[in-house]
Amino acid sequence: MYKEIRHFFTLRREVKEMLLIGNGRVITRQESGYLERGGVLIEGQLIKEVGPCQELRQKYPQAQFIDAKGGVIMPGLINAHNHIYSAMARGLAVKGYNPHNFEDILEGMWWRLDRQLSLENDRLSAYATYLDCIKNGVTTIFDHHASYGHIPNSLDQLAEPARELGLRVSLCYEVSDRDGREKMLEAVLENERMIDLAARDESDMLKAMMGLHAAFTLSDETLALCAEHGGARAGYHIHVAEGPGDVADSLRKYSKRIVERLYEQNILGPKTLAIHCVHVSPLEMDLLKETDTMVVHNPESNMGNAVGCGPVIKLFHKGIALGLGTDGYTNDMLESYKVGNIIHKHHLGDPTVAWAELPAMLFYNNPAIAGRFFQKPLGVLAPGAYADVIITDYDPLTPMEASNCNSHILFGMNGRSVTHTICNGKVLMADRQILVADEHEIMRQCRASAAQLWQRINA
Repeated sequence: MYKEIRHFFTLRREVKEMLLIGNGRVITRQESGYLERGGVLIEGQLIKEVGPCQELRQKYPQAQFIDAKGGVIMPGLINAHNHIYSAMARGLAVKGYNPHNFEDILEGMWWRLDRQLSLENDRLSAYATYLDCIKNGVTTIFDHHASYGHIPNSLDQLAEPARELGLRVSLCYEVSDRDGREKMLEAVLENERMIDLAARDESDMLKAMMGLHAAFTLSDETLALCAEHGGARAGYHIHVAEGPGDVADSLRKYSKRIVERLYEQNILGPKTLAIHCVHVSPLEMDLLKETDTMVVHNPESNMGNAVGCGPVIKLFHKGIALGLGTDGYTNDMLESYKVGNIIHKHHLGDPTVAWAELPAMLFYNNPAIAGRFFQKPLGVLAPGAYADVIITDYDPLTPMEASNCNSHILFGMNGRSVTHTICNGKVLMADRQILVADEHEIMRQCRASAAQLWQRINA
């Protein structure tokens, strides 16, 4: 089956040595961040020049030209936290599943799912998720994987489709004590294997971290083992204080809050992604700031799991590196931007908040987070940055300029506004047509594989 899928990658459209994307409104995410009739010149994997479109066309007549047709040209989007393995849960009805709290959701849905995932499920979930990312203009994904039915080599099932489809990824496996010591050890070693593999990858398209589930399923001994097997050098990707039960467990077992415990275990630091941080105290915020730990907010997931609305505005104004993710809820980062914009207004009863914080998280902090792992700048259209560029078909009905472009994105666009996606200088989608795979055949195989998975879950 995978030989058949690989055949479709011969459809990949390779760009010429130079590619000019122009005749559009360019949002660069630099100080002089907007060009009304701009263009972006790509050479190889990097952006060579940004400027007025006509000037670039005259200067580089040999460049292949992509006409934005008056749409908006902007950097590829970054998802700072996703769960590819959750893709095949869409539409799933689990027998006897009637959750009353977050712990019930974990045990009744996600842990039942991940124990039944096969390598085929993992791989097809990756294809489907990455294709959806391309269609939504997401070119870099930080993923957090779990498949306790088959752990060894499971991260390869995510890495190979990313390479074939041309996306940039950071991968990890979710270490947990919940299924016993043997599987915990397998998970640690799977992370270490991928960390070593990514360190040898010269493309700068693959990174790896030590994945950790959450504090309430991790002993101090397991955390120490993770540090010994690559975590200390690669960094950690861990769920932190997502639900109130996680905090209660830490206080009961260790007489300290979660961030305090992670601080004492040397888990925090500038290469650690602390996901959620919904239930953190002022002292814990200070520890996150002191250690330069990154935090990722996932507004839709927090609302869907009814775990609460975290102190995101406070975290932001403390100067913590605060990014935006989806937690597998969607692959549309602009959808998460919209939800993040309103949840904090509603929660705080303050219509003035989140106007500046949420776009800063998505358009500036996510690239800064990625910059701690990848070698060249992401999330910006500037010479020397990686050539990750998207076009949307948005035609503003009111004047658009540097000072209000985020408002136009918030109220006028969504992920499916994207018409073209270019990553690392390669055109992955043009005029909403996927160029790097037979999307319909992959979806057909996904449906067949998901049906078999659902039967195993409900057997």
